[in-house]
Amino acid sequence: MTDPLNTPVVRKSASTGPGSPDVWGIYEPDTGSIQYICADPATKQAALIDVVWNFDPKNYRFSAESMDQVLDLVRTEGLSVQWVLDTHPHADHVMASAQLKARTGAPNAIGARVPEIARIWADLYNTPYAFDPGRDFDHLFEEGATFQIGELSVQVMLSPGHTLGSITYICGDAAFTHDTLMQPDAGTSRSDFPGGDTAELWDSIQAILALPGDTRLFVGHDYGTKNRREPAWEATVDAHLAQNIHVARGADRADYIDRRQTRDATLALPMRIMAALQINLRGGRLPPAEDDGHHYLKVPVNRFD
Repeated sequence: MTDPLNTPVVRKSASTGPGSPDVWGIYEPDTGSIQYICADPATKQAALIDVVWNFDPKNYRFSAESMDQVLDLVRTEGLSVQWVLDTHPHADHVMASAQLKARTGAPNAIGARVPEIARIWADLYNTPYAFDPGRDFDHLFEEGATFQIGELSVQVMLSPGHTLGSITYICGDAAFTHDTLMQPDAGTSRSDFPGGDTAELWDSIQAILALPGDTRLFVGHDYGTKNRREPAWEATVDAHLAQNIHVARGADRADYIDRRQTRDATLALPMRIMAALQINLRGGRLPPAEDDGHHYLKVPVNRFD
């Protein structure tokens, strides 16, 4: 019997009315990532959010099946890509940003604090001049920035904690909360990567949970639980306040910080992190080819406990 967590899944969350987007979630099973299409029903303009460039860490090969799946869905639904967006430089998958920008002609964007993340990782990779987010992204969104998807307004909320530069996109009654929250039965995401901060993660989550109760929150990852083998990625603010095992209404900040840090101390680094970040901090581009025409990645040794 096929395990649903090992199978690509697509679901549509329909607009709830004026000012509300249609949202498609596209589950990528190798990394448990959720890719999103957020579209204005009136104009058919769309943003692609956190799309994956598939990377096989066993053979160090890239492939395009996830972005092909997303773009096929765009065509099937008669949408036009207006934006290529990422919420942060991902540690567990390689972003498709540069590839999608080339294929669609749409500008790409990420948060304004990503240059700070780039400086941390430039030191860890000993590549002081490798990363220039201002070069590789068309927009670096500040806290409170707004932009349009068709006739829909999108607001940017700075949501540090998982990384110091993570951002949330709020479009009508939909919020793309990336690696802050997991589903209510899974809790929240880790905060132990360089530049991460558990107290900031708590504060970011509280700001997200202060949105209207019927806001649809779309998370960045799902790995199922011991009681749930079907991937899931959408729940309302009210559902999280009632059911989230880490941050439901009445949760204590100090207790959360202690529990999160204790749990994070047991977690290994994501399998793709060393490859992913040196590509993602280039906007999803490989390092320049060397004199033999091939691309090479660096792996820091003994830099992490």
